[in-house]
Amino acid sequence: MRTRAFPLQLVGAAVAPRALLAEEWWLAAVQEPAAEFSAFTGDDWPTDTLPAFIAVHAVADQDERLAHSLDFRVRRAFFAESRNIGKSDVLLDLVRDVGGDVDHVTRALADDAVREAVEQEARLGRERYGVRGTPTLMLEDGTRLDMPMATPRIARGRIVAVHEQTCLGDACRAATRALFERALQHSSSNRAEMP
Repeated sequence: MRTRAFPLQLVGAAVAPRALLAEEWWLAAVQEPAAEFSAFTGDDWPTDTLPAFIAVHAVADQDERLAHSLDFRVRRAFFAESRNIGKSDVLLDLVRDVGGDVDHVTRALADDAVREAVEQEARLGRERYGVRGTPTLMLEDGTRLDMPMATPRIARGRIVAVHEQTCLGDACRAATRALFERALQHSSSNRAEMP
């Protein structure tokens, strides 16, 4: 499994507005109560999320498994702890939390080439695979997998409808497991066909 960067600010030219995410927060919390979603309470709303993607990208260069841990830690810091994940000092604390190389990430945050690599990954997602939002889950060949979650329909910055919720909390585990098993079977069959 590979997580690719798709900073929404590159698609919409700005970080998601606080008012819009406040409307979506409750939907995520209802679907996954164990995730401990908590409305953002801080006064320090991120104005740039690219540093978070750059930090995860830098860690992935050294250790993909550790990068997954950092990715999760960054999301938790924002969605449950109201921390500004656009600030270097916050990100470096999160890198320390997961045991990452702080010096390597510090250099990456200042490196235009790393920033360009993250931006290129987002362009690839948008242009080649038609990604328009997150999360988007797909197989290596670009086949999309439907996540077992309700998604909002947004108009003029407000949720105007919520698509049917296919599962809730623990009930989603079986659906998610089936989704990943399908992906693994697809991956295994593709490897078997390779010369």
